[in-house]
Parts: sequence; C-alpha cells; structure tokens
Amino acid sequence: MGKPTGFLEYPRELPLVRPPAERIRDWFEFHEHADGALLQKQGARCMDCGVPFCHTGSLLEGMASGCPINNLIPEWNDLVYRGLWREALDRLHKTNNFPEFTGRVCPAPCEGSCVLGINEPPVTIKTIECAIVDKGFEEGWIVPEPPAQRTGKKVAVVGSGPAGLAAAAQLNRAGHWVTVYERADRIGGLLMYGIPNMKLDKRAIVQRRVDLLAAEGIRFVTNCEVGRDVLIQRIHPEGPTGKPAFRLLPQTTNGLTEEVYDALILCGGATKPNDFFAKTEGRHLKGIHFAMEFLHANTKSLLDSGFQDGKFISAKDKDVIVIGGGDTGTDCVATAIRHGCRSILQLEIVPRPPDTRAPDNPWPQWPKIYRLDYGQEEAKALWGEDPRRYAVQTTKFEGDEAGHVRAIHTVQVEWVKDNGRAVPRPVPGTERVLPAQLVLLALGFAGPESLLLDHLGIERDARSNAKAEHGKYLTNVPGVFAAGDMRRGQSLVVWAIHEGRGAARECDRYLMGSTDLP
Repeated sequence: MGKPTGFLEYPRELPLVRPPAERIRDWFEFHEHADGALLQKQGARCMDCGVPFCHTGSLLEGMASGCPINNLIPEWNDLVYRGLWREALDRLHKTNNFPEFTGRVCPAPCEGSCVLGINEPPVTIKTIECAIVDKGFEEGWIVPEPPAQRTGKKVAVVGSGPAGLAAAAQLNRAGHWVTVYERADRIGGLLMYGIPNMKLDKRAIVQRRVDLLAAEGIRFVTNCEVGRDVLIQRIHPEGPTGKPAFRLLPQTTNGLTEEVYDALILCGGATKPNDFFAKTEGRHLKGIHFAMEFLHANTKSLLDSGFQDGKFISAKDKDVIVIGGGDTGTDCVATAIRHGCRSILQLEIVPRPPDTRAPDNPWPQWPKIYRLDYGQEEAKALWGEDPRRYAVQTTKFEGDEAGHVRAIHTVQVEWVKDNGRAVPRPVPGTERVLPAQLVLLALGFAGPESLLLDHLGIERDARSNAKAEHGKYLTNVPGVFAAGDMRRGQSLVVWAIHEGRGAARECDRYLMGSTDLP
C-alpha cells in the first residue's frame, strides 16, 4: 500500500457530472473527468485490508458480490496513487478487455463489497477504472496488438455484444481467425443500441474499440442474422478423433460468402422481452412499447440522421409512463426527458428500498438500498421529485377512439406472505387513473430468441437459455459454445465479459488441446 492511512485522511469524492438542466438538452455523455490529483487521493483510500472482497466475483443471494471479472483492484488503485498510470493500465487490461465500457455502465458490485464500505463510503473504484483506460487512450498507450502468429483455426462468434466482443478479442489474441456476425447494422449489441448515447458514447467509445479490434485482425459482418440470412451446415469429422466443422451458407445476395469454421461461440443475448401484461385489458393499444424498441430506435435515428429521419418513437409533449425499474427503466426516463416529454412517471411493483442496508442484506452482499440514478435525478431537477412510484400495480390500459393509449389504471399493493412466498395484494380504495400517451415496458427479458438455438439443435435449460455448464460453456453440440446472456440469462455487462473470456478460453482448449488464455 502506498498510503496505509489514506482511508482515514481522504473522504470519498466523485468527479462532477454535467448539471441536469444542461445535459438534458443534448445526447453527449453526462460524465466528467476528475483531475489526476483527486484520483490519486481516491486511490489512496484503498485499504491494506488483508483479504479484499472487491475482486472476488462471487454470487451471494443471487447477486454479484465483488467484480465478476476479478479485476486486480487493490493493485491498480495503489499504482494510481503512486502516479504509475501506464502500469495501472497494464494491470487493468489483464482481466478486462473493455474497461471503458464497464467504467461507464457497470453498477460497480466491487464497491458494494469494498471492505472500507462496511462503515465508510467505499473507494471510488469505478471512477478510477474509467480514468485509467481513458488516460490510456489519451496518451496513445492503447494501440492495435495483432497476434504474432496465426494458428490457422477459424471461429465464428454470433452476436457482437460484450460477451461476443470479449470472446472474439481473446480468441484473436490466441492467434485464431475470428469472424463476428451481427444482425444489426452496427457492431456492439446492447452496447450500441441498448444503452443510450449520453451514458455510453457510440462513436467516441464503442466504435473506437470496435475499430481497434478490427485493426487487430477480427472480421465483422453486419446486417446478417445467423439462422436466417446464413444457415449452418455441420460437417461431420473424418476418423474417430476428428472434430466437426461448420459451413455457413449465405441465403441472401448482400455480399456474404460461404465460410467454414472450426468452432462457433453463440453470444446472441437474452433479447426476448418479458410481457407480464400480455393478458391485461388494453395491452394491444398503440403507444405501448417494449423499452428496447424505444431505446434501439432512438439511438439508431440519432446516429443515422440526428433524428432527422423521424424513425424513432417520440415522447415529445406526451405524458410518459415507464413500467419497471432497473437500468433500462432509468434509460427510458432519461431518453423521454431529452425528447421533451410533458411529464414522466416510473412505476415499480416492489416497495421502496431502504436508505441503508436492511438486516437481511449484510456486507459484502450488493446493497439493496434507495438510489437516485441519473434519469431520476434529471426528472427531479425538472419537476421537483423522484418520478418513481413504488408498490404500484397496473391493472388496465385505456385507449381513445383512435385505438391509442391515453391512460393507465393502477392500484397500490402491499406485499404479504402466501405459503412462504411474498405476493402483492391490492389495497382497496387506492385505485388511480394516470394519463399516458406513451407507455414503456421495462420488465426485463424472458431469455434468448429461439431461431438460432433451434436451427443448431441446442438444448435449453429450465429458463430457456442455451444449456452449457458455467466454466466450460460447451453446448450439447460438439464445437458449439454459448456465453453471456444467451447462456446465463439477463445480466450485467461485466458478467457478459466474464463469460465471453471464459468461452474463448474453453474454445481455445477445444481447438488446440491446451490453452494459455486466462
């Protein structure tokens, strides 16, 4: 430790963010950078705690405790404190291919299990991580590093989200030829179209990394849905020890060519949305959209034309209701505000979290406490209060004469025990009718879409995900691996990177007999 008493001397300080009244007028990132002196003091707060929990990456009560990719957090905190930024970047890249992504969008389970956080505000781990990699790009330290030699093996990665990109980066590092197939028109998956630009800049941050990976030798194919635009034919091995190969056969004339690969890694995500209101009266009305329809179209129109093409779902001058919490719900709130919505409410069926840890939520579990995220902060700046309403159940969607939603009917609920399970029970007399011309459903995801998995004959687990053991990632089809949300279900970007790296390691072992990948 460079400063054993740093945690006693320096309080937790975060870099400034752009004021809400300013940032809601544009789509630029709301983060601002801290100066080096402040960051060195924040690095000094990292304790010589003996047994650090920040990088454990374990699951407690179903939630991440510590960093799932096992970032060497105490090491690079100490290096930042000592001003050794280049060395800190080297340590950071040992475990994380894309710290510029996680440093912006990860909820930081590392900070939730920081030892200092037991009785003081935790170390600003996420801020320091982001600053390290941003400085690396600014100083020109991060450059393409193609492998010194090639193995001759070819791997196809299906899906270009964080799991697919991490798998591709690692396999390319091992010397394999890697092609990434993406059905959208841009590479990045949810990094490109699932997270708004003000949270993660697409051109400056996401595309910069994609360009770097391409310069290292990874091939990217867009506008190509494997299982529809390209079919997969399994080539049976010759001899008892041979391995199957996979021929990808184009079904369109958009420039695709027939390719043969030695292995496949499926990273298509869990993109099938939950629709808990499928049987609710009025669900069919126009103006009710899944959150990802709203967010995807918004970012695509922004990048394509600066919203001049009109190909997005506008919230301008509308009463907007977001049903569901989490990061996606927050992103919907912030996006609707930038459109110029008339009002915004966010409804959650769960009770309001406590301000501090509850007795049944001890450290080092992720702290399930009340937080004001950036979207809610912006709404509060405009209308004077947090837009969230807790313990609210939607009972009906009401439409106008044109078949467009104009209101939703709600009721307050209380949570009671029923055969040991907590269930919501409506509270009589609390019914309300709320005006809404745009309703966004941010209710999470039910699992992966079936087209690709059915096409390959991949077995599913009980939650409809691709069945593949964690740590091995191999499906029931030899040579086909699965990783990320497609295997584990809806999760964090940092878990997707963890899985992509792990699948690459096991794929390399499968192809070569052994592996040096971490």
